[in-house]
Amino acid sequence: MKKYDIIYADPPWKYRHCASNSRRIENQYPTMSLEEIKNMEIPAKEDCLLYLWTTAPKLGEAVEVIKAWGFDYRTCMIWDKDVIGMGYWFRGQHELLLVAVKGNFSPPKPSYRVSSILKEKRGQHSKKPDVIRNWINSWYPDKSKIELFARQRFQGWDTWGNEVPSDTQLLISHNSKGGKVE
Repeated sequence: MKKYDIIYADPPWKYRHCASNSRRIENQYPTMSLEEIKNMEIPAKEDCLLYLWTTAPKLGEAVEVIKAWGFDYRTCMIWDKDVIGMGYWFRGQHELLLVAVKGNFSPPKPSYRVSSILKEKRGQHSKKPDVIRNWINSWYPDKSKIELFARQRFQGWDTWGNEVPSDTQLLISHNSKGGKVE
C-alpha cells in the first residue's frame, strides 16, 4: 500500500442522538462506528501530518482516533460556518480541524501561517471549505497527500472513499476481535 506524507480526513461519525428520523446523518451518507474508524489501516509514512475534521460532540472520539492511528495531537482550527445548525446543548455553528503528527513533521513556514479561525459560510451538507486543501498544497507542495472519505477529487491529491474513485484500498475492522475485513 502506498504511504503518504499528509492525511486529510473527514470521518463519517455515527451520532447516537437524533431529534427525528428526517435529521439522521445516515440520510446523507453511511456512517461508521468509532471502533471502525479507529481500526482503519491508515496509509501514513513514518513522518506524517494528519488533518482530522470533527464536530464539538465528537471531539473526545476524534482524539481517540488520532491516538489509534498513531498520531499525537498538536492544535486545531475552528471553521465558523456563519450559519447556525443543530445541537443539543448549543446549536452548532462551527467544526474543528484537528492537527496531529506522527514522527517528525514541521508546521508551515511562519509567513504561511493563518488564523486559527476560518470564517466561511457552509454549503452542501458535510462539504468542507476548499481553501483548506489549497493552503495545504501551498504549504507542502512536494508532499504526497490523500483525502480519506473524499467526496470529490482535487488536483495533486489521492482519494479514498465511497463517493469518488479511490486511489488505494484501506482495510477496516468490522469485528470486536480486531480482525481485518475489507
